[in-house]
Amino acid sequence: MAKGKLIVLEGIDGSGKSAQYRRLCARMEKDGIEYNHIVFPRYDKESSALIRMYLGGEFGSRPSDVNAYAASTFYAVDRYAAYRTDWGKLYEQGGLILSDRYTTSNAVHQGSKLPDEELPAFFAWLSDLEYGKMGLPKPDLVIYLDVDVETSLARMRRRQEKTHTSADIHEKDLAYLERCLHTADKAADFYGWTRIPYRKNGVERELDEKNEEIYRIILDKLK
Repeated sequence: MAKGKLIVLEGIDGSGKSAQYRRLCARMEKDGIEYNHIVFPRYDKESSALIRMYLGGEFGSRPSDVNAYAASTFYAVDRYAAYRTDWGKLYEQGGLILSDRYTTSNAVHQGSKLPDEELPAFFAWLSDLEYGKMGLPKPDLVIYLDVDVETSLARMRRRQEKTHTSADIHEKDLAYLERCLHTADKAADFYGWTRIPYRKNGVERELDEKNEEIYRIILDKLK
């Protein structure tokens, strides 16, 4: 039996990724498209223990206190556990999987700790680790929500005020977020991600307009 399809939505914090993900799930359900949705990291699972310690600052107060390769393994283990206990069987049977973040997030957030000249080697290592050595599925489509750092920060602050939550060590570090955007641009080129710009002709795009574009891209991929 042919394996399924894995579609990933990627973007830094404040890119509007979660809002787009919710809309995509609702549209698929409305249109009768059978799929399974997953969100990473899975903070409510034991497999994310090292991620929670890392983001909570137990290994250091700055993202750079844990190197890109070590931190990447924390997230990879959580994905491996999810695949083996949750969605892997459905995928192997030909099912459609829609994922909010994936290996792609390691490329962005952990790759940002490295200088540009080391990024190609890191991107290749990351793919080999998760898709090769660990046997996780490689995405059929990665949709990257491109956003500027000012918008990202403003959206994060509004979310924190609304949910009464505090920023983790990633979200507190402005230079780190700026570097993440730069690294995401490099990763999108390296892996061939599909970009969805946050602005058009300098003007912020409507949520529904972007959703329509994303949904059309997904439907084209499923044909």
